[in-house]
This record gives sequence, C-alpha cells and structure tokens, in this order.
Amino acid sequence: MRKVVASVFVSVDGVFEDPSWSMPFWNAEAEKFAGEQLAAADALLLGRVTYAAMAPAWMARAEGADAGTERMNAMPKYVATSTLDTPEWNASFLTGDIAAEVAALKQADGGDLLVYGSGQLVNTLLAHDLLDELRLWTLPVVRGGGRRLFGAGSPEKTLRPVGTTVLGDSGAQVHAYAPAL
Repeated sequence: MRKVVASVFVSVDGVFEDPSWSMPFWNAEAEKFAGEQLAAADALLLGRVTYAAMAPAWMARAEGADAGTERMNAMPKYVATSTLDTPEWNASFLTGDIAAEVAALKQADGGDLLVYGSGQLVNTLLAHDLLDELRLWTLPVVRGGGRRLFGAGSPEKTLRPVGTTVLGDSGAQVHAYAPAL
C-alpha cells in the first residue's frame, strides 16, 4: 500500500499560495530533503491550480535537465480537476469522486504519492483520512495576506508530530505530522 505524503511550503502565518517567496530559504539541506522526498515517491498527486503552475515550468526545464528534473518530468501525475480536459506533463486527471480515486491509488503497490501545495486537495485528503503524512516546510517569514492552507472550511483533525528537519541556518524547518492514533 502506498502512502500519501503532502509537502507544503507555509509562512509562519500559514500562507501557502505562490511560494516564490520561499526561494531565499532554499539551500543545500532543503535540496537534499526535497531530493530524498522525491526519490521515495513514484507519482505526484496534485490539485488543479498547482498542476497548472508546475507543468509549464517543469516542462520548460526538460532540455539538458539534471536527474531530479528528469525524474520529476517522467513520473506520473494524478491531478484532481473538474475543469481541465487536456492532460500534459505525463498527467492523468481524477475527475470523479476524488476520495474514492485516491483511495484506489493508495491500494496499488509502489512508492509514495507526493502532494505539492494543492491546499484544497490537502484539505480533502484530511477530511477523508487519506493523508498519511503532512510535511509543513515552515519558513521564517510573515506574509500578512494570501491564501492560508487551513481556514474556515478545513476539517478538524488531530495530528501527531513525527519529526522535524532543520534546513541549515536559513531558519526554515520541515515539521512532519501523521494522523493521531
């Protein structure tokens, strides 16, 4: 059985949208952690907005790509969407009952299903007890405004900490949580 692992950049005030503000905190430790996370996965599970932002950026990096970019571009992507109709970037669209479709994907053999960003999808996975681990890349910046990962429609869930990784001296940390037993 596969695990669903969500990896989300958040500011200390909970903003997760358009993480271009996270780049000053990217360093060798962050790159190593991200590489290990990607190596443990054999597919991405993405929301529509995250997919629409990532696909063109990663496809543009294909020529002369490093091993990480090649892996990212080659692996299958499962995208939760009700509006897109032309899959690119090795994607398949999940268009029906997202919870049932993800539950079926989890039953297959293989590596992790890695979720990047995708706030609405993360909340859906939490609501249906489909998220095995939530990794919050907490970055030492206050955004003051923007979409928050958890808000007024988020499910109430109790999580237990399963580890913290300090990403060098940047102040960034990855806090990992699993569903409470």
